[in-house]
Amino acid sequence: MESTRSRLIRLLSKSKESYISGQTLSEALGISRNAIWKHMKDLENDGYTIDAKRSQGYRIVSFPDKVSSNTIRWGLETTWMGHHIIHRTSVLSTQLIGHEAARDNAPDGTMIIAEEQTAGRGRMKKNWFSDKEGLWSTLLLRPPIPPNKASELTLLAAVALREALHELTGLSIGIKWPNDLLIGDKKLCGILTEMQGEQDRIDYVLIGSGLNVNQDEASWDASIRDIATSLKIESGKQWDKKEIVQRILKHFENMYELYLEAGFQAIKPKWEEHAFKIGENINIKTFHQAWSGKFLGITDEGALIAESPDGTPVTLYSAEIAWFDR
Repeated sequence: MESTRSRLIRLLSKSKESYISGQTLSEALGISRNAIWKHMKDLENDGYTIDAKRSQGYRIVSFPDKVSSNTIRWGLETTWMGHHIIHRTSVLSTQLIGHEAARDNAPDGTMIIAEEQTAGRGRMKKNWFSDKEGLWSTLLLRPPIPPNKASELTLLAAVALREALHELTGLSIGIKWPNDLLIGDKKLCGILTEMQGEQDRIDYVLIGSGLNVNQDEASWDASIRDIATSLKIESGKQWDKKEIVQRILKHFENMYELYLEAGFQAIKPKWEEHAFKIGENINIKTFHQAWSGKFLGITDEGALIAESPDGTPVTLYSAEIAWFDR
């Protein structure tokens, strides 16, 4: 259920330049005018500038330049996704908070955001450097799909993130199967999908993303400087993380609703359009062997299609891929 604070932010956001009377807000939210006043004081403590006039009501003049549950709700253009936000300054991992929230019955579309992670991880339990200049988040979904379809959500997330970031920055961003966004051949973002459920149904899915936003090259250890990049490095400018979150949620909601209506087949062409190294030779490593072969595409379920060691097509559901100049 949407919180009173979230509903208040939404009402004030819609009014933009107009004042809303305390009585109108009281009736809309079902709380007293004194409670409205207390909420306004809490918003001021969070950095908002509020203009209050006795005969006209309240209007938000400016909001703080920081990421918080309140600032993200201000101007959020989604119908339901991201209306419940859990914000933390520092966590071990947003995925861990996501599991806790899911077990506590957090609603579909809940987003967990942290300023930093001290034990961030990626696919195959690899460590992920998560400083305060990046954007570390987890989206909680409760999709009405069978468990064997959950992996499709990783590829869907990559498309939604790529479209949101390209629209905002204009940067040329590629998608590396199955869970990375790249600029050139350097990693910009990693995606980690985890599922809890039973044999025939999904309880919930967590889609975590680690996005490099405002890091400089000096931010990283020398061991990863030649394989990682950030929006700031590529564009030469600082980015507002609130706006990035809002744009991602908007694109993700649109993409997810398309997926639920039309299936992964509606997402697949968007993924393939920006697929990294599709039609080219790549290095492939599975649990059993490693070889080089052409990346032929993906199946209707999102599995990798590549040339096998003997040159025939093979479908892979789990593998690591790289390219020759690494």
